[in-house]
Amino acid sequence: MTTYVAPLRDVRFVLEELLEHGSLALPGFEETSPDLVEAVLQEAGRLAGEVWGPLNAGGDRQGCTRRDDGGVILPEGFAEAYRAYAEGGWNGIGVSQALGGQGLPEVVASAVQEMLHGANMALGLCPMLTAGAIEALAHHGSAQQQATYLPRLVEGSWTGTMNLTEPQAGSDLSQVRTRAVPEGDHYRLFGQKIFITWGEHDAADNILHLVLARTPDAPEGNRGISLFLVPKYLVSEPLVDADGSPGVRNDVTCASLEHKLGIHGSPTCTLSFGERDGAIGYLVGEEGRGLNHMFTMMNEARHKVGVQGIGVAERACQHAFAYAGERVQGKRPGSRGGGACPIADHLDVRRMLLAMRTRTDALRALALYCAAQLDVARHAADEDERAAAQARADVLIPVVKAFSTDQAVEIASLGIQVHGGMGYIEETGAAQLLRDARIAPIYEGTNGIQALDLAGRKLQRDGGAALASLIDEVEGTARALAVTPGLAPLGEHLAAGAADLTAALASVLEQGVHLETGSDAVQAYASPFLSLAGHVLCAWQMGRAALRAVAAQEAGSRDPFYAAKRQAADYAIRQWLPVGRAQRAVIEAGMASLAAFDPAAR
Repeated sequence: MTTYVAPLRDVRFVLEELLEHGSLALPGFEETSPDLVEAVLQEAGRLAGEVWGPLNAGGDRQGCTRRDDGGVILPEGFAEAYRAYAEGGWNGIGVSQALGGQGLPEVVASAVQEMLHGANMALGLCPMLTAGAIEALAHHGSAQQQATYLPRLVEGSWTGTMNLTEPQAGSDLSQVRTRAVPEGDHYRLFGQKIFITWGEHDAADNILHLVLARTPDAPEGNRGISLFLVPKYLVSEPLVDADGSPGVRNDVTCASLEHKLGIHGSPTCTLSFGERDGAIGYLVGEEGRGLNHMFTMMNEARHKVGVQGIGVAERACQHAFAYAGERVQGKRPGSRGGGACPIADHLDVRRMLLAMRTRTDALRALALYCAAQLDVARHAADEDERAAAQARADVLIPVVKAFSTDQAVEIASLGIQVHGGMGYIEETGAAQLLRDARIAPIYEGTNGIQALDLAGRKLQRDGGAALASLIDEVEGTARALAVTPGLAPLGEHLAAGAADLTAALASVLEQGVHLETGSDAVQAYASPFLSLAGHVLCAWQMGRAALRAVAAQEAGSRDPFYAAKRQAADYAIRQWLPVGRAQRAVIEAGMASLAAFDPAAR
């Protein structure tokens, strides 16, 4: 597999407009200098490229092994690579200083996360889940829980998991059956959870499982679910002033490891709680509000999954570009004679390479824009500004999660196609990237659920106001393109895309209010609507990139980097955006065929 190289310049290019007057132009981060950000990105790139990346292929081949005692053996080098990450302070870069973190902006933390997932997605899943546990405890944990557990989660010496899914309870968590029986100041849990990422390993001193379960008198449905913290090792003195050192092994075991399509280096476990006397757990937050508390971490995790997909897409790009430049096959287009040429010279291969690179650049820009909105929502002094940024982030997160991961699968698939037959052979490494990426559209809420969240919740609750404000921004960029020499056609096409999204928004809102068919209409239109939104918003980001590239060229730069950005923007807006615009016709075609379709009739 091609050596992974962190895309530092592409990341810097996206972050450029956030840098102003020697500090980040984000509220709350005025003392964060560009030099500090650059140092963080450089060192993260080194960790990703030199420490994590070389383990990726080996981890895929070796996988994880469950011992007879329920312990898990990680692939060679994984535990050491994780410890290097934790000891370097990386686990806390986006965590507030009040919680012991470094307090860097989410937009910087997201850029670092992309590099790590691009280098080694299976390994990157471990800190991604820990970040969710930190969010949940920071928002809903008691003072005692925060004092005992958060410092070690933040430093990375302990890791966290999410325990939602059961054999009968996948997306419908109202079916959760794991029991939590009260006993003094704690509970004893009995049940089984499946698909638990990094549910057992020896890379950290302890694992904190956040588990959804029901108390004995809980009502049926979602309102009967509570959230519990179940440590792998019980803390010896669970007091505010405890040293937090692991104590007795809790009654939670890894019953089996899942045999998966990809991410073989990530131990995906079936966890059994209470095979003996019951796993001791502690209530987090309010009883009966477990789903609300869990979704604090789920919302953050969904953005991170989108970033994860972008990381794999970037690695697929690097892999395909390297192979296309080396593989000699056929004659150069337009030549009457001469020898063979690299396949990168063939226009159809260039089509695939440009599609891969353009989409990856656009997805990265949109994900980092969303991260910056999260920063504003958390730290802006003005309450209205915070609310507006949060509303934008709420709309963008399902798009970042679903559209980015769907595109990552397509990008990794194109990477195999560039390799031709060699891409289908495991030794080249292209196949691993597709296998790894394929889980991302499924977990943390399938992409269909993300589309329903966008069309059924986010748009309906504010009448589409937050998305409409984003469309206003798209139209503003289209106008700027229209008056910029050489970019006017891009402005015309982007404006047309914005008009399509506006029309589709009105249609979905209109259909959604019908008492008898509203929910069915939202289900029918949700996925094509999210696809249309993803294409338009990514084209918008590439339009912004084109404007920045032209400004650099007009300032005298002859750097081919800026010419490449203009080429990518041209492709994104004139050749990729039309694919998304077609989704308006899908929505306007109605849902009659879906409603009439009977799967049992075939």
